[in-house]
Amino acid sequence: MVGRVGWVDGSVWLDAPVPRNGQIAAVGTVGFRDVPEAGWAFQVGGYQVCEKWLKDRRGRRLSAEDIAHYQRVLVAISETLRLMRDIDIVIEAHVGWPEAFAAFPAS
Repeated sequence: MVGRVGWVDGSVWLDAPVPRNGQIAAVGTVGFRDVPEAGWAFQVGGYQVCEKWLKDRRGRRLSAEDIAHYQRVLVAISETLRLMRDIDIVIEAHVGWPEAFAAFPAS
């Protein structure tokens, strides 16, 4: 059942307790392990994808298909972040933006 969603130390919790008086967020009992912070924080269109997907299902019990779908979302975000790093490396190797995409003179 999806309740209060939160991320703590590499895990996304579906039943994260509410932090009290500025305390560090505590772990829940049900969730997804090995979710990097960069993946959890990844945003598209102003939305934090991993959090929004779960919050849209608050109060529902996740089916096996829902769980598999969420895991595919996590993999897609991970691959997107990897590709973004690779693109940044290429841009830096070519003296930054927009020089990395400048047209070469005709021979």
